[in-house]
Amino acid sequence: MDDIERGIARPEERCDDEPDRALRPRLLADFQGQEPIKQNLAVFIEAARERNESLDHLFLIGPPGLGKTTLAQITANELGVDFKVTSAPALDKPKDLAGILTTVTERTVFFIDEIHRLKPAIEEMLYIAMEDYELDWIIGQGPSARTMRIPIPPFTLIGATTRAGMVSSPLISRFGIVQRFAFYTEEELRSVILRSANILGVKIRPDGALALARCSRGTPRVANRLLRRMRDFAQVLGDGTITQETVAAGLEKLEIDSLGLERYDREILASIITNYGGGPVGAETLAISVGEALDTLEDYYEPYLIQAGLLQRTPRGRMVTERAYAHLGMERRFTSRTTDDANERLPF
Repeated sequence: MDDIERGIARPEERCDDEPDRALRPRLLADFQGQEPIKQNLAVFIEAARERNESLDHLFLIGPPGLGKTTLAQITANELGVDFKVTSAPALDKPKDLAGILTTVTERTVFFIDEIHRLKPAIEEMLYIAMEDYELDWIIGQGPSARTMRIPIPPFTLIGATTRAGMVSSPLISRFGIVQRFAFYTEEELRSVILRSANILGVKIRPDGALALARCSRGTPRVANRLLRRMRDFAQVLGDGTITQETVAAGLEKLEIDSLGLERYDREILASIITNYGGGPVGAETLAISVGEALDTLEDYYEPYLIQAGLLQRTPRGRMVTERAYAHLGMERRFTSRTTDDANERLPF
């Protein structure tokens, strides 16, 4: 594959995904969890195959690491068609999108990750391609400029996003299938870990798999990452088998607690409690306070903190819950303030 077909994601994203490729399932039957999505998609894929048509455009919504990219690849495999993948930030100009769409074959699956970051000009070109299977292309400049429509084969666009609210309504309305991913349960993650351990040739006991599942933030990507780290600890410091004791010792060294909170998660909660009396505090203020990018705070840290019942998003800002106080062993010392009051506490 060339760079366009493999996807032109950010360098750090490529590095993070490399070790996971061997663990990614290739068929729906091997995909763990997300049963409602799997059941519906199996019907849609079978119907498209029987009619020998392209699958309707598919929109996948959910936090990072839950399997959106994997499911897109599986869809292409199940349909038996070509698979092209890129990310929205890589599509800088309309010609970048045109370069991909003019090379698609009949029923190709074209996957765009982070689709909420598409530029308006590219998004408008995509509308026509999705609906009419044609490309609008401007030839010439100034008064002599004219528009040419280039036909393209019917294809399936799969768009994935962690921020559905940032995707425009006209774009969402052009997707015939919309599926929302949920965080995984402990039992589902346990199945993911056992499957990955088998592929990696790692010995793991049932209690070790369950202990690992409990601290994986409801996310298969995190579960697989922790599995590889526990494999290292078991190999160097143990007898090669991952047990509950191995997981406990390894998590302590990695500064990950029983709920799967990393040091930065705890710092976010502690900052809200210590600096802002438990909240509410605005997201931008909080991001500055903990020295993290706003996108990272909202896309990576907050979804799980909210899912775990430790953080609340309110119209006035972020607030920690009583469970967060109990988990951190901290006492409530301030009454809630407004976001403006919280901002006044900043030293700048």
